[in-house]
Amino acid sequence: MTGRLGMWEHARYSSPRPEHGYCTDDNARALMVVSRQSDDSDDLLELARIYLAFLEAAALPNGGFHNRRSADGAWTDTIGSDDSQGRAIWGLGSAAHLGQEPRIRQRALDMFEQQEGFASASPRANAFAVLGASHILNRHPAHRWAKPALARWVGHLRTSGDPLWPWPEHRLAYDNARIPEALMAAGKALGDGLLVDQGTRLLAWLVATETSDGHFSFTPAGGWAPGEPRPGFDQQPVEAAAMADACSLAWSLTGDDRWKDHLERAGRWFLGSNDRKVILYDVATGGGYDGLTPSGPNLNQGAESTLAALSTLQQIGKLV
Repeated sequence: MTGRLGMWEHARYSSPRPEHGYCTDDNARALMVVSRQSDDSDDLLELARIYLAFLEAAALPNGGFHNRRSADGAWTDTIGSDDSQGRAIWGLGSAAHLGQEPRIRQRALDMFEQQEGFASASPRANAFAVLGASHILNRHPAHRWAKPALARWVGHLRTSGDPLWPWPEHRLAYDNARIPEALMAAGKALGDGLLVDQGTRLLAWLVATETSDGHFSFTPAGGWAPGEPRPGFDQQPVEAAAMADACSLAWSLTGDDRWKDHLERAGRWFLGSNDRKVILYDVATGGGYDGLTPSGPNLNQGAESTLAALSTLQQIGKLV
């Protein structure tokens, strides 16, 4: 799925579809996945360099990033969505913290330095940015602006006072577990136990809301609110990946083995523990299927879904 300029966005089955081009969202995700892989092989280093170079090319002079790029390398937008900005910040933070070589870490840090002015009203975009800043603070605790920016961004993740619906939005949308994950990561970075508790409570609510008969029944692509039917389709692999990451963080912060169990359950979603009891991971190619539909898997293996499967497998590896 990776070409000379970056990771292709879409696939027909396991073959990339260059006519759909690239996006910053997926290349930021890809940079995260390779950065947290402890293997420092030449192949992984080359992939990290490609994805980082994509973000460097996407970067705008005064902060922010393009998102959409055609197969010939031309940018087709003026500036990307708020979510793509947050994901780029997150990818850079991951590489600055975990990148396999000093040059990668420094280049990522240099680009992160240009994003101090990022601002969005979107809870999800702020959650992504929080996760990026928390990576920076893990490696550079005295960074000149990461901590106040993180505090500003996490301020957009206010939960509701309703115990039946504590979610900060009127409906669940996508990448849902990133919000409690960001609350926990911010709490750790700021030394704020209340934020950690808030994140773990919100994550526990989300786990309960998205559990059916002992397996995860994730929010569908169109979102979900009380009163709407469940299960919903199409369910997206990014939900399982977000859940795995959030539960892994909760487990590391609390030592409570229930989070370990939920992490394992997020991994089993790819292996048939889902609403249609079908496999959503192609062992032969290493690709993740593009969603769970009412009739089974969407057999295309695009970048987002493949990276979600690989990311979840990385977290499952911690259980071994």
